[in-house]
Amino acid sequence: MTDKRLRIAILNDYEVVVHGLRSMLAPYEDRVEIVDMGPRAHVEEPVDVTLYDTFSQNHEDDPDIQALIGTRGTGALVIYTWTMHPDLAAQAVARGCRGYLDKSMSAAQLVESLEAIARGEVVISEPAADHDGHTLTSPEDLAWPGAHFGLTARESEVLALITRGLTNQDIASRSYLSINSVKSYIRSAYRKIGVERRSQAVRWGLENGMLPDFSHVTLDG
Repeated sequence: MTDKRLRIAILNDYEVVVHGLRSMLAPYEDRVEIVDMGPRAHVEEPVDVTLYDTFSQNHEDDPDIQALIGTRGTGALVIYTWTMHPDLAAQAVARGCRGYLDKSMSAAQLVESLEAIARGEVVISEPAADHDGHTLTSPEDLAWPGAHFGLTARESEVLALITRGLTNQDIASRSYLSINSVKSYIRSAYRKIGVERRSQAVRWGLENGMLPDFSHVTLDG
């Protein structure tokens, strides 16, 4: 019998993010097949959908995204993000992405959206949070670095970018947050990890998995 499941490649530079998303989709293995576990893996057979998780990444102007759009074997490229800004969604679609999906959606909603995209539809999900992500909720299995320390997804992302050497303004621009929101996330993250200065936060990040595990995307097909 021919396997009719949707073949999905999951792409993000953080292994914990990729594994969390894989766990989230595991109950739907009769409908989806995860064929890639991270940017350094090769996909030897073409996939239907490439799901690009934006944790700690640029968004619609990321070089990896531009390289993937239209690349043989990647299928439909879908952005998976907390940053549901209408302008970003429109720009991503204009550049060739076929979906722009909110990370607060349930696993069932995600699978349904990916199936619709694979059928040829363009899907932009309705945001469940404001542009600064203040009302974010997460599916149970979704993961990010530092979650077990009590960091929220936004706090973790900001801390990861601090660890990588970005300034507050850099973080605000990359994440489409206000500078005041960035400072608020920094303060709350620092309280949770028990540091007071940026140098301490960088050291904590280096010691606790806040740097990427991977560095590039390779897909063959």
